[in-house]
Amino acid sequence: MNIDVVTARNMFIRCGLSPAPAASPYGLRLGKPEPAEHTAGMRRKLDGAQLRGFAMIATSGFSTQAGASIGSLGFSTLTPVGVVAVRQIVAAMVLLPLTRPKPWRYTARQWWPILLLGFFFAGMNSALYIAIDRVGLGTAVTIEFLGPLAVAILSSRRRTDAFCAVLALAGVGLLTRPTPSSDLLGLGIAVIGAICWAGYILTNRVVGQRVPGVQGTAVATVLSSAALLPVLITVVIAHQPPWQAYAFAVVAGILSTAVPYSLDLIVLRRISATVFGLGMSLHPLFGALLGTVFLGEDLPVIAWVGIGLVVAANAVTLARPSTPQPDSKTE
Repeated sequence: MNIDVVTARNMFIRCGLSPAPAASPYGLRLGKPEPAEHTAGMRRKLDGAQLRGFAMIATSGFSTQAGASIGSLGFSTLTPVGVVAVRQIVAAMVLLPLTRPKPWRYTARQWWPILLLGFFFAGMNSALYIAIDRVGLGTAVTIEFLGPLAVAILSSRRRTDAFCAVLALAGVGLLTRPTPSSDLLGLGIAVIGAICWAGYILTNRVVGQRVPGVQGTAVATVLSSAALLPVLITVVIAHQPPWQAYAFAVVAGILSTAVPYSLDLIVLRRISATVFGLGMSLHPLFGALLGTVFLGEDLPVIAWVGIGLVVAANAVTLARPSTPQPDSKTE
């Protein structure tokens, strides 16, 4: 989920960082579409590369959700927002040396979307982790995925995507089955996470057009971690968490940031939007599987059917063929 990363998530895979001409439903610049004049041998070679790319995107998604599941082990003492704060600090430590941004050179026109991106970044991850604590990993990740799905559907005029929207909503209904005894607050917080993810995607498109490379994402990560730092300090003073809680949070930062970033850096520019979308659609499934196996969450069969409907809706919508777009100039 996440990134993914969500993911996210999945921070790096949501950033729109490649100058290649094909664009995904996320606004990312992905690999070039395969030319029609390629020979059969070249097609087979590219198919193999796409298959390896799919495996790496899937591994990235699994790592993102594994990080969230391990991070949840620190919720009881460090709190969900405290875990997010540590994760954001780890993310900043990973991104800053790699991107080496020069924020003192940014104009006001570049700064405002970066500030907004930092807000969405902090809100997206905080809402997700709070929702995981209340309703479980599988449910929280699946609901949060409605954010990027909504962005993809609203940017399309295909009838198929309208059907996918209905399919996804039906899936969420089967997954949550809201009743008076349901944790409506937890479900609502997951929806807030979905809204923040949608805002993150749309804002990142603007940042990608105005700031070179992933510098804007790195600065936004620092801003979000700085905003959450007072919460972390308050939690540390009030609860005095054991060292294990910090270790869980650091591992969450590594698995949900460093590993996906490295994998996506290798593969993202070489795969098609279709492969990217199919790989991203696995996030809710990974979240549910890890929640069941690792965290002992007990999802009924009907909930698995609901998750399957959301995954199918994401796969159909996010894996649609992309159309070439002109490169955007950065300032």
